[in-house]
Amino acid sequence: MKEPREYLPILEEYFPRAITDQVESPCYLISEDLIEENCKILNNIKERSGARILLALKAFALPEVFPIIGKYLDGVCASGPYEARLGREEFGKEVHTFSPAYTDETIKDVIATSDHVLFNSLNQFYKYKDLVKDAGKEIGLRVNPGYSEVEIPLYDPCQVGSRFGVLSDDIKNADLDSLDGLHFHAMCQQNADVLEKIVVSFKKRFDDVIKKVKWVNFGGGHHITRDGYDREKLVSIIKNFYSDYPNIQKIYLEPGEAVVFNAGVLVSTVLDIIKNGMEIAILDTSAENHMPDVLAMPYRPEIFGAGLVGEYPFTYRLGGVTCLAGDVIGDYSFKNPLKIGDKLVFTDMALYSFVKNTMFNGIHLPSLVVFNLKNGKLKVVRRFGYQDYKCRVS
Repeated sequence: MKEPREYLPILEEYFPRAITDQVESPCYLISEDLIEENCKILNNIKERSGARILLALKAFALPEVFPIIGKYLDGVCASGPYEARLGREEFGKEVHTFSPAYTDETIKDVIATSDHVLFNSLNQFYKYKDLVKDAGKEIGLRVNPGYSEVEIPLYDPCQVGSRFGVLSDDIKNADLDSLDGLHFHAMCQQNADVLEKIVVSFKKRFDDVIKKVKWVNFGGGHHITRDGYDREKLVSIIKNFYSDYPNIQKIYLEPGEAVVFNAGVLVSTVLDIIKNGMEIAILDTSAENHMPDVLAMPYRPEIFGAGLVGEYPFTYRLGGVTCLAGDVIGDYSFKNPLKIGDKLVFTDMALYSFVKNTMFNGIHLPSLVVFNLKNGKLKVVRRFGYQDYKCRVS
């Protein structure tokens, strides 16, 4: 697969300087054009494989562009009652909800807004299955497929000690008469060759149960819309699974990143430049507040016009505007010296950004802006201010 920076020349055509210079800073700038291109690729997978594809709201939840995504995808997957309600009210198609555990209150809300309710344990399954069935909704059980290749432990749901999914040994003697489907999620930004190995392990461990249900969900983490992803293999895996299990009526995929891959940027401004062993630029944005995965994964996002340290003549450390000493985005080099007031554009910021951001230090959130190159539309969807901060703390 290509490295992210190889996309930069193409992305700069979709996010031209004429647009990024005119929008307010900071803001998440979302491209409707790129979202639709991604969705067309996913729709092609649907048509050729017979799979159904859901948008993972945990990665991206912007109702302004749901009409575009909804033209191609079959619904959403949610991680709790609020996401489920958003999916029901704003997306208007299938809603599948999974949570590690429900309370007596949250399960009622989830049942009311979901088509599929997925449980993480047999305890929860037995406790709530009658409520779900009485409401006419379908019941799923998340299982641990016993295989993953996720290198970062923070994102590996199959590691020893994981809190996710029923183990094959525990399900052997379970009463599963009410069960409609099985779900696993064991990938993170990976290709179809990894899914192939996971499916082999899944079938080996849960073959008897698979034969008794009517649908399976292969979870998320599929990097389907990225160059180099083996889409032919994905189609083959899905078709073969249908062939191996004639009882299976539907196979679901629930990507998040693949739907909005490269479809958003974070536009920021240089507020100050200081020196402490090196040149340091302070921005009006923050890794801690606005790009949480930069510190959590960690990773170094790409910037239009910037390179690695030493690649270009002028190197800077880019720091955020919070009081956290570690609020550092990374070290970058530029062809020309940075100046106070310069705008910097961070790429691939549609996913896991505004759905995870915070107002730590009372720092205001970046605005949400969508645009469409084809028709020239530029729309500020939401600005955030003091009342948003106050409502979170009082």
